[in-house]
Amino acid sequence: MKVIIDLCVVPLGVGLSVSRYVAACHEVIAEAGLKSELHAYGTNIEGDYDAVFQAVKKCHEKIHKMGAPRISTTIKLGTRIDRDQTMEDKVKSVQEKLQKV
Repeated sequence: MKVIIDLCVVPLGVGLSVSRYVAACHEVIAEAGLKSELHAYGTNIEGDYDAVFQAVKKCHEKIHKMGAPRISTTIKLGTRIDRDQTMEDKVKSVQEKLQKV
C-alpha cells in the first residue's frame, strides 16, 4: 500500500538549530529511494507504507546516534486504494481550483 506522510522530526536537547539533524534524516530518506519534498516545518514523503516507516525509524536511529537524547515526531499520513495519487497530484488539484477563484 502506498502512503504519503508529512513528517516533522524535532530532536530535543541539542540546542536551537536542528538543520543538521534534518539534513541527516533527508540522507536516510534519499538512501531509501523515497520521493520527498522538504518544506519549512517538515518533509513530505511518498512511497510504499513499510518502506516509508522503516525510513522514519532509521531517521530516529541516526539522530540518536548524532547525540540527540530525545526526539519528538509528528506524522500526518494518508493512504488511498481507489487510485494512485502523488504529492504533485494533490498540490496540482488545489492550484487548479485556486486559478478558478
